[in-house]
Amino acid sequence: MMRNANTVNIKSQGDYHHGDLRAAALALGLKKLAEQAVPELGLRGLARELGVSATALYRHFASKDALLDALAEEGIRQLGEFQKRAAEAAGGGRPSFQATGEAYVKWAVGNPALFALTFARKIRSDLSTQAGGDNEAFRQLQAGISSVHPELEQGKSRAFAALHAWSLVHGLSHLILAGQIDNDPETIRAVVSGTFGLDRETGGGRA
Repeated sequence: MMRNANTVNIKSQGDYHHGDLRAAALALGLKKLAEQAVPELGLRGLARELGVSATALYRHFASKDALLDALAEEGIRQLGEFQKRAAEAAGGGRPSFQATGEAYVKWAVGNPALFALTFARKIRSDLSTQAGGDNEAFRQLQAGISSVHPELEQGKSRAFAALHAWSLVHGLSHLILAGQIDNDPETIRAVVSGTFGLDRETGGGRA
C-alpha cells in the first residue's frame, strides 16, 4: 500500500500555534486513512489523540463533514501532484499523457481509503464546464488532452475529453480495488493506452 508521508507530533494542549492544530488534525486523519481498514475520523477522537480539547479542534472544523471535506481536498491535491510528477518524468507529449493515466490508477490502488473518501465527497466545481479550479488532477488531464489533441478548442470540448479519460481510469481503478481484475502493470498500461487513444500510433504499448 502506498503510504502518505504524514507524521504527527503530539503536543500538549496549548502548544499549538495558529494553523498548526488544523494541519496536525489533517495529518493524523491521513495517517489513519493509510493505516486502518476502517479509520475512526471523529473530531473528539482525533482531539484526544492530539492532546487537545474537542472545542479547540471545532474552531478549525465546524463538523466532522468539514474535516472529511478537507481530507478529500488533500486527497485530490496529492493525486494531482502524483500525476504531475509522473508526467514531468515522462518528458512531455503523448508519453506524459500515458504516464498521467497510469499514475492515476497507481495512486488510487495504493491509497484505497483516501481515494474512496476523496470521491465520496462532493467536488466543488462542475468538471464538464469548468477548467478545474484548484483541482490539480483535472488540470493534469486537461494539459494531457491539450498536448495529445491540440485541435480541441479550450473550453467544453477539451473538458469533455478530459472527463472521458478521467472516467475510464477512475473505473479501471475501481475494478482493481474491487478485485474484478488483477493489479497488473502491463494490463494497466495497455488499457490506458487504448483509453487515451495512444494505441493508434504505438500499437498499444508505451508511447
